[in-house]
Amino acid sequence: LETGADAIHPGFGFLSENAEFARTCEESGIIFIGPDADIIAKMGDKSQAREEVIKAGAPVVPGTEGALKSEEEAISMAHTIGYPVIIKASAGGGGKGMRIAHDQSQLSKAYTTAKMEAKAAFGDDTMYMEKFIVEPKHIEFQILADHHGNVIHLGERDCSMQRNNQKVIEEAPSVFINKKLRERMGEQAVKIAKAVGYKNAGTIEFLLDKNLDFYFMEMNTRIQVEHPVTEMVTGIDLIKEQIKIADGQRLEVKQKDVEIRGHAIEVRINAEDPS
Repeated sequence: LETGADAIHPGFGFLSENAEFARTCEESGIIFIGPDADIIAKMGDKSQAREEVIKAGAPVVPGTEGALKSEEEAISMAHTIGYPVIIKASAGGGGKGMRIAHDQSQLSKAYTTAKMEAKAAFGDDTMYMEKFIVEPKHIEFQILADHHGNVIHLGERDCSMQRNNQKVIEEAPSVFINKKLRERMGEQAVKIAKAVGYKNAGTIEFLLDKNLDFYFMEMNTRIQVEHPVTEMVTGIDLIKEQIKIADGQRLEVKQKDVEIRGHAIEVRINAEDPS
């Protein structure tokens, strides 16, 4: 307000998925370069996002339809969907508040530990549960959506190489996906974005199993650190598109115009002693 800014781009840090910050921008007459505050709140809550995707008819990993109410419910649900299961924080991100359990004895400890970690990291210990897909590929689709109902995807990034549930290597395109599967997954990503009324840049994350069946996992309601990987293989400047969308402009790029050329890899370097 002091500098007379028309808009704020939140980058890809904590403010980018902070619904309250986006809402404050809206109330102050400043354009938030990203999705609406309500969408950030809805899709940022992972158990709520899961419910929205189920309503949209997209495939999801078997699990709880909403948040878990107790440890007893978690045990009952695990018997229904079968072990191994993964407990996740609804407000989670960055690998925090997640625990895998292979049997009931592990589940009790996993539930308690994940809840405590989620409370400490996010101030919210709401949990949900999913079937743990063994040795999956973690595939995310970049989408762009304007304010005129146009939604496109820009292909996938493969982020299966992880450490402590944090992505270490991101590459595009994925070597596990052929053109036909890319079209199917891309169509689902667009369908999900349209169903929730999404605007601006976002990422739909899927798990791909060994049978090449895929399931919605979560949505990132922001531009991601690894967005240059997609820019390099599509030639599309995602930040520029974000700003144009926020300005009310229509997407000039149509789905048929999106071509994947070459290959790009990004590596995260962590300052740590791995031993």
